[in-house]
Amino acid sequence: MFPAATFKGKKVAVFGLARSGTATIEALQLGGATVHGWDDSAPAVEKARAAGLPISSLHQLDFATLDALVLSPGVPFTHPEPHWTVLKARHAGIEVIGDTEIFAREAAAAGARIVAITGTNGKSTTTALIGHVLQHAGLDVEVGGNIGKAVFLLRQPAKGRVYVLELSSFQIDLMPRLDPEVGILTNLTPDHLDRHGNMENYAAVKARMFARQHKGDTALCGIDDDWCAAIAEKAVATGADVRRVSVVKDIADGITAHDGVLRDKRAGVVKAEIDLRAMPALKGRHNWQNACMAYGAASALGVDAKTIAAAMASFPGLAHRMQQIARVGAIAFVNDSKATNADAAEKALSSFTNIYWIAGGIAKSGGIEPLRPLFGNVTRAYLIGQAAQDFAATIGSVIPHLDCGTLEKAVTAALADAQKDGKPGAVVLLSPACASFDQYPNFEVRGDAFVKAVSLLPGVEMTIPGDAHAART
Repeated sequence: MFPAATFKGKKVAVFGLARSGTATIEALQLGGATVHGWDDSAPAVEKARAAGLPISSLHQLDFATLDALVLSPGVPFTHPEPHWTVLKARHAGIEVIGDTEIFAREAAAAGARIVAITGTNGKSTTTALIGHVLQHAGLDVEVGGNIGKAVFLLRQPAKGRVYVLELSSFQIDLMPRLDPEVGILTNLTPDHLDRHGNMENYAAVKARMFARQHKGDTALCGIDDDWCAAIAEKAVATGADVRRVSVVKDIADGITAHDGVLRDKRAGVVKAEIDLRAMPALKGRHNWQNACMAYGAASALGVDAKTIAAAMASFPGLAHRMQQIARVGAIAFVNDSKATNADAAEKALSSFTNIYWIAGGIAKSGGIEPLRPLFGNVTRAYLIGQAAQDFAATIGSVIPHLDCGTLEKAVTAALADAQKDGKPGAVVLLSPACASFDQYPNFEVRGDAFVKAVSLLPGVEMTIPGDAHAART
C-alpha cells in the first residue's frame, strides 16, 4: 500500500468496497485526501466500517462538495443505465474515475512507465508474458490491474519502474487520461454488450487505449478482425508508432506470426525473427498473437530479440490456460481447465495432434458439436461428469472413447493408452469444453485437481514452476 499523493487535500467518494475499493480508500487517506466510502451491500459496508475505513452514506452526501467519485469497475457506468452515484456525480459536475486512473496519475508523477493491455481475448496471457519477458531482461517490473493484484497493492511507483497492467473495458471507461507508453489491443469480438450497449460503444472504449498517445509512444494493435483494423488506422493520427499485428496473414510492416515464426518487419525488411513453434507454452495462433504483442512491447522498451526469445522459451504459461504441466517420457500433460465451452476448447484441439482428450462437466448449449472438424486431432477421449453420455453420443464411432466418471480415472487411463499407443507428440489434454460445477466449485479447482492427479503418476516430471506445483499438491 502506498499514498495517492496526487489527490492530497481533495475530497473523494469511493463506491465499491471490494478489494480494489478498500485499497483505494487507504491509498487516498495516506495521500492526504478526505474519503467517503460506500457500497450497496450492507455487509460490505459493515465490514469496511469494522476495519476502520471512513464510511459515509453517499445517498445523503452532497456531491457538489466533492472533487471526484471513484467507481468500482464492476458498477454500471453507462449501460444498462448509469448507477445512481454516477448520476449524482454528473449532476454535480465532478469527474468519475477508477482506481487505475488514480494509479496512472501517481505513475506519471513518479516517472514510472506503463504498458497497458486490453482486448476481448488473450489479454491475461499477454500481460503475464510481457511481465515474464521484462523480468527476464532485468527490468524493474510490476504486473497487475485486471490480473493478479489491484494496482494499489503493487509497489509504489518509482522512476523507471515498468507497470504491466491488464485493463478491462470497464477500467478503461474510468480512465479519462489513459496514456500508456506502450498500449496494446489484442482483438475484439462481441462481449459485455450489456454494459456497453452495442459493439460500436464497446469498440470505442477499447480504442481509447491509443487516443491520448503521442510521438514516442508505441501502439500495438491486432488487425485480424475488422474492428481492430479500423482502430489501428485511426491510431496513426496520434503520432505514436503504430505496430500492426497479424497471425492470419503476412504483412509488410508490422509484427506477424502467420506460420508460427514471429517476424518484425519495417517497410518489408525483416528486423528480427523468432520461431515460436517449439515453445511449449505458446502453442496455437492465439498464443502466437500473445507472443507478437509481448515482443512488440519488450522491443519498444529496448529489449533485444535474442533476450525476448530466450524469455519466451522459458515462459510457463498461465495456470489452467493451455499450460504444459508435466511429462512422462515423451508424453506431455496440458492443463486447459479454463476451456469451459466449445469455443475455448477449439483453441487447444487445433494446437495439438495425437491428443488424449479429457472432456466433460456441465455442457453449454451445443455441447461439443462445433468441435467435430477437429476430432481428427484426437486419438482417444476420456469423458467425465454430467456431459459424459451426451459427449459420447456426439463422438460416436469417430473417436475411441471411455466414460471415466472422474478426472483421476481419466488421467490414469489416458497415460496408459498413450504409453501403449506410442504415438509421437502425444498430449494428455484437459480441455473440458464444460463448466465444472457438477464436480468442482470452479475451473481453477478442477485444474488444480488435474495437476495433483498428474503429479502422482509414476515416472512423472513436473514442468510447471516448483512453487506452483507445491501449491497444488
